[in-house]
Amino acid sequence: MTGGVAPLSRQAMAYVLAGGRGSRLMELTDVRAKPAVYFGGKFRIIDFALSNALNSGIRRIAVATQYKAHSLIRHLQRGWNFFRPERNETFDILPASQRVSEEKWYLGTADAVFQNLDIVQDYDPRFIVVMAGDHIYKMDFEPMLRQHVEQGADVTVACIEAPRAQASGFGVMSVDETDRIVDFLEKPADPPGMLGNPDVCLVSMGIYVFDTAFLADELRRDAQDPESTHDFGKDIIPRLVKLGKAVAHPFSRSCIRPEAGGPAYWRDVGTIDSYFAANLDLTEVVPDLDLYDHSWPIWTYSEMVAPAKFVHDHPGRRGTAVASLVAGGCVVSGARVWRSLLFNNVRVNSYAGLELAVVLPGVEVGRSARLRNVIIDRGVRIPEGLIVGDDPVLDSRRFRRSEGGVCLITQTMIDKLDA
Repeated sequence: MTGGVAPLSRQAMAYVLAGGRGSRLMELTDVRAKPAVYFGGKFRIIDFALSNALNSGIRRIAVATQYKAHSLIRHLQRGWNFFRPERNETFDILPASQRVSEEKWYLGTADAVFQNLDIVQDYDPRFIVVMAGDHIYKMDFEPMLRQHVEQGADVTVACIEAPRAQASGFGVMSVDETDRIVDFLEKPADPPGMLGNPDVCLVSMGIYVFDTAFLADELRRDAQDPESTHDFGKDIIPRLVKLGKAVAHPFSRSCIRPEAGGPAYWRDVGTIDSYFAANLDLTEVVPDLDLYDHSWPIWTYSEMVAPAKFVHDHPGRRGTAVASLVAGGCVVSGARVWRSLLFNNVRVNSYAGLELAVVLPGVEVGRSARLRNVIIDRGVRIPEGLIVGDDPVLDSRRFRRSEGGVCLITQTMIDKLDA
C-alpha cells in the first residue's frame, strides 16, 4: 500500500515478448534467442524485464517465445519457477504453438498476444503491460500504470530521448504539452528531431500499458485486417495515435537509479558493439546500472558453484583481476584480468591476459594467450599463445570483428584456425 491507495500493479499482467532472434548479435544468437543471451556476469537479458515486473508488484507474468527457444525456456523453468498460484501468482511460458491456425506461428508482436488472448483473459487482469524482453534497464511500472489511469489513455507508451543518429531503429514520436502522442513513426529512415532539440528524438522503449478489455477488442480487429502486419509498433500504436488517445510516459519518471539525479539507464543491446559496451559499463566504479542494489534486485537462475579463485603470486605469474566482475566457479590462475566480465566457471591459465573482455560461461583461456576487445562465446577453448586485438586485419580473417573493433570468438572459429 502506498499512501493508502492499493497499487495498480496487483491488477496488472506483464506480457513479455521474447521471441526475437536478434540477428545483429551474429553468432551469439545462432543457438539462442536474443532474450536468452548472457549479460552482466551471471544474468540473461530477459531477467531485467522480468525483474522489473516482479519488483513493481506484478504477480502475473507471461513470456511469449518463438525463435530457438530451448535455452530461454530452460532458463525460465530453472530461474523463474517460484511463483505460487495459491498467492494469485502465475508464470506462463507461451511458445508459438499454432493455437489459432495450423499454418500460423507468431506473425508479429501484436499477433503474439492475440494468439494467447484466451489465456490472458482467463486470469482477468484489469491492465496488461506489454514489453520487449531484450533490453537492459531498471523501471518501476507503477507510475506508468498510474498515469495511464489518470489520463484515461487507450495506450500509454514508455519513451526515452535518444540521439537522432541512432533513432531509426525505434518508433519515434512527437508529443504535446499534456504528454499526448500526436505523431508516431515506426523505424523511420530519417527520424524527426524534437522541437527545440533537433539532434534528439523521443523514441519508444517497446513498453505499452493497455486496459485488457480494450486491447482484446483492438487485437481482434487487427487480426481481421488483411493489410495489417499485426505488429504493435507498425499497426496498433499508429492507429491509436490517429483514432484514439495514446499517451507517452517518460522513462525519467519511473527509472530506478543508483543515486538521485543520475542518468536514466536503458540500453538496446542489439549489436555486438552495444552489447559489449553495456557489459563493460558495469566495470565502472559507480556504474549507471547498479547490480548491487538490494532494494531492486535482478532475479535469475544461480548455479551451485564454488567461489571465484585467484592463485599464484610470483613475478609475471600472479592471479589478479582489476576493475572486473568475476562470477562463481572461476579460476584466475597466474593470469591478469583487467576491466572484464567473467561469467561462471571460466578458467584463465598462467601468463594469459584479458583486457576489455566479455567471457561467457565455461570458457578456458590457454596459457600465454592475450586477448583484448573480445567477446568469447560459451564453452570456447582458447588455445595457448593465441593473440587477439593487436592486428585488425588478421583478427578480421579469423573472427567476427565489429565496426567498433570488437572480436566475437566462437568454438567453430577456433576449430578453423588449425584446419
